[in-house]
Amino acid sequence: MIGHEGWQKNFCPSFMAFFIWVKMMQVKKIFLRTNRPAVLGFLFLSLLGTFFFCIQCGSCKIEFSMVVKTISSHVGFFPEISSIPRIMHTIVWNIRLPRTVLAILVGVCLSTSGAVFQGCFKNPLVEPYILGISSGAAFGAALGIVFPSFFMSVQLLAFIFGFMAVGITYSMARVRGKTPTVTLVLAGIITGSIFGSLVGIIKYTAQDTALREIVFWLMGGFYYAGWRDVTMLFPIAMIGFIIIWISGWKINILSMGDQEARSLGVSPEKNKFMLISLATMMTAAAVSCVGIIAWVGLMIPHSARMITEPDHRMVIPVSALLGAIYLIVCDTIARTLTNAEIPIGIITSLVGAPYLFYLVRSKGQRMFGG
Repeated sequence: MIGHEGWQKNFCPSFMAFFIWVKMMQVKKIFLRTNRPAVLGFLFLSLLGTFFFCIQCGSCKIEFSMVVKTISSHVGFFPEISSIPRIMHTIVWNIRLPRTVLAILVGVCLSTSGAVFQGCFKNPLVEPYILGISSGAAFGAALGIVFPSFFMSVQLLAFIFGFMAVGITYSMARVRGKTPTVTLVLAGIITGSIFGSLVGIIKYTAQDTALREIVFWLMGGFYYAGWRDVTMLFPIAMIGFIIIWISGWKINILSMGDQEARSLGVSPEKNKFMLISLATMMTAAAVSCVGIIAWVGLMIPHSARMITEPDHRMVIPVSALLGAIYLIVCDTIARTLTNAEIPIGIITSLVGAPYLFYLVRSKGQRMFGG
């Protein structure tokens, strides 16, 4: 537990950042829908402001000017690195900056993937983990944690098994050269159930230390975030995002149905496979770095559609920016709310479940067909 002063110091800055994000969602819809560059510019500036604000927050409060000086000294600008206190290099450059950048990249990966899956499957309740990615990655991570001397790194195993799970799902769902959407979703549920059972067996036989590490990995978190993770995830996130954004018009056509897509000269099988493969690669890479973070890929695309038109050429970049803002705010809350860090998966679930309830009650008929 924390005292009154600790609560004010740790919780208030995080709450203010989250409050800013909520207010940002309430911008006039007419303005947003008729000014695409203004929307993206506003969200980018919001991301930039939230980025610097969240780096300042923590048990050691750092002034904005010192954050800027520390970052600029490392990227080749002024001032000299020697003029910055060593503790600032450790806190800002080695701990908070890579953690915040990684949160941005993971938010981009999960929210963009969620928009792709919802568009391709024509289902607003689909998320990136629907094809068994999370369960497969969890099994790979559990293997690496329990048997560290027999396998590769936990991160690499999680990525490989996450991708393998989707490959198994596609193989199961393919019938006579085609992959029906319903069959693909059912195959994903089956694959996820199988890998979930395997994870349960490993947890049952694991020692206490390994079991605790598996549980924390499954809840997601940026505990060990470093520049190595950023270097690994950055090219995957950026390449995947750019290709998917360019292909936004194809997702618009695919969301109309396979028959309509064929009549417009777009191959649904080929394009779905390409887009889902990219989204899977982004999701598997993100999960392998930080564990399973729920709700981001489900709720953020809906938020994007609420503030702009349902055009994926706009939904994709808006989802990416909102996802980045949302995750760095949640991560800041997770590490500042109490003296002990809270797994970020708990924060995203606490926010995501009420948000979905709000969508169902207020916009259910329009968004879900209920």
